[in-house]
Amino acid sequence: REPFDRVKLRTGVIKACEKRSVSAQDIETLIDQVEADLRKAGANEVSSKRIGELVTKRLKKLDQVAYIRFASVYRQFADVGDFEKELTKLSKGFKTKQ
Repeated sequence: REPFDRVKLRTGVIKACEKRSVSAQDIETLIDQVEADLRKAGANEVSSKRIGELVTKRLKKLDQVAYIRFASVYRQFADVGDFEKELTKLSKGFKTKQ
């Protein structure tokens, strides 16, 4: 157990967004939204898994490359096959939106 650490969350999101066209304001907004979602839940404790789910959901909409980067750490992709599966899901979702 450890207390929620906004700085730790920001650091992870910034690493995922490195060299991407995601502004500092976009990152702060994402973190604010995650915190707001956690507050709405009203739980005294929240798993790191839940925080990771909230972040990946928002990153997926913000920047798909940053999403893959974050997800690869958060979900602990074991090999290239894990990347391929996630990329396939992303590309199918992208094609249906066009």
